[in-house]
Amino acid sequence: MSLSIRNQLTGTVTDVTPGAVMATVKVRLAGGQDLTAAITLEAAEELKLAAGSDVRALVKSTEVALATARVEGLSIRNQFPGSVTEVTTGGAMAAVKVDVAGGTLTAAITKEAAADLGLAAGSPVVALIKSTEVSLAAV
Repeated sequence: MSLSIRNQLTGTVTDVTPGAVMATVKVRLAGGQDLTAAITLEAAEELKLAAGSDVRALVKSTEVALATARVEGLSIRNQFPGSVTEVTTGGAMAAVKVDVAGGTLTAAITKEAAADLGLAAGSPVVALIKSTEVSLAAV
């Protein structure tokens, strides 16, 4: 199956915490970083997720925010430090490619935000992803 989702990172489930409706799934990515996904309990059960399961984490580029440094006091669980490799701007939006441990993430942000942050190839950034915006696929 081909998908339009640019951000696809592979990893291994390290923990599943079920709740009444949702489950949190901890994933150790190929680059060694930890990612948290909040998915429905039904999806976790259908995918048969358990510690040791291999998965692919999928995140739409519009759900990746960027900061110029790690952000403290924030509810966003997933913060991945990296380096900008490419900034492509259009009339209103910018696509920013970021190398992180274990892969590349693309963030779709406003052109104004990219300019305000001074983003260019080589800029250090932190990619921020809410756990509720991470989908998982069994591999």
